[in-house]
Amino acid sequence: MDLPRSFVIREGDLRILNPFDAGKLATLGRVLKLPPGTSIVDLCSGKGELLCTWARDHGVVGTGVDISTAFTAAARERAAELGVAEQVRFVHGDAAAYVPEKPVDVAACVGATLIGEGVAGTLEILARGLRPGGIALVGEPYWRIDPPDQATVEGSQAANREDFQDLPGLVRLFGDQGWDLVEMVLADQDSWDRYAAAHWLNLRRWLDANPDDPLAGELRQELTEDPLRYVRYQREHMGWGVFALIRR
Repeated sequence: MDLPRSFVIREGDLRILNPFDAGKLATLGRVLKLPPGTSIVDLCSGKGELLCTWARDHGVVGTGVDISTAFTAAARERAAELGVAEQVRFVHGDAAAYVPEKPVDVAACVGATLIGEGVAGTLEILARGLRPGGIALVGEPYWRIDPPDQATVEGSQAANREDFQDLPGLVRLFGDQGWDLVEMVLADQDSWDRYAAAHWLNLRRWLDANPDDPLAGELRQELTEDPLRYVRYQREHMGWGVFALIRR
């Protein structure tokens, strides 16, 4: 059980594996007003930056779960680097199936609602391990501008227009599922750019170092096509944010 190697190559040395930058991740931790000892489970925790920096800055404790062995190893290294390895731990496993031993204060899935086949299913997964009155954190794309045609939909990495909501639709969906939206922090175009463009440099450096690798052809095509796709479609049409929710 692992992610395809291309994911690890594409993310390279990035610490945050979504369109947030360090400042926005810090803002999210600050606006949630987390007291020391807050317990968190982070599903699809990536390289552990959320848990590790919030453990350092706010004294939280918790567990991250991710299917990638490489990302899990990087998260453990980050915890040691920041001196918080006694506060947080990282587990390699299926995030969709993970249930904490006891209910937590915060349950997060920041940017991987595919584990629940969408927002509604992911909220149900998060609710399994959340104490009454606890906070669910969901990271999710949304349409900033309604896509005018199917080419724009597919260029924004969706199969259908209905794969994503616009922002009002997403907020309405939370309410329809029985959750109150209590905070949100949204990516902006600069943080999107930093995330997207970092992939291109990672890909190019890997291709230069590994021209004969079996993945080289596939990743060469991605590097050729992705920058134009991003600036033509995704950059203008897609937004992304993390939404804090409490069940009614």
